[in-house]
Amino acid sequence: MKLLKNCISSHISVTNETLNNITNVFETVDLKKGEYFLKSGTVCKKMAFIESGYIRMFSIADGKEITLWIGSTGRFITSVASFVFQTSNFWNIQAITDCTLQTISREQHFTLCKQETKWLEFDNLLLAHSFALLEKNMFSQLHTTAQERYNLLIKEEPNLFKDVPLQYIASMIGVTPESLSRLRKNVS
Repeated sequence: MKLLKNCISSHISVTNETLNNITNVFETVDLKKGEYFLKSGTVCKKMAFIESGYIRMFSIADGKEITLWIGSTGRFITSVASFVFQTSNFWNIQAITDCTLQTISREQHFTLCKQETKWLEFDNLLLAHSFALLEKNMFSQLHTTAQERYNLLIKEEPNLFKDVPLQYIASMIGVTPESLSRLRKNVS
């Protein structure tokens, strides 16, 4: 829980009492490698903070897995549209490694938003961060080369390459595993 508290307090100014009120509603969930946090076609009822491990968000198109995002320690993950609007979810969210998550239910989340204005403030930052990440990824896919995407990822997330299977990384940056091997040889 200390990592979750540090994450929240590093983004907003919050008293210890309020921080405890917020984190007390979270529940620890352990996922084994390969287990799902969420499956496509279902309605998302929880949001998770990744305390340890790696988890990926992916879809299946034409029989191929397409990785949208890989979450690591210190990040939040959920299907935003499904969580907020209670619509059918498009994504699978699956543990790549054994993971420990701190989860909050949708009901607890919205109750907390009403009770603790600091949680609402933090939630707004999470939402803004999600949109910014989506915008960055869309721009990157449209306006950068595969080599540039690889170089940026290895600079920003070097541990992914130690702990995550390369086929997931390749998919996330929009290349085949074979192309990723070539990109790794051409590091600039």
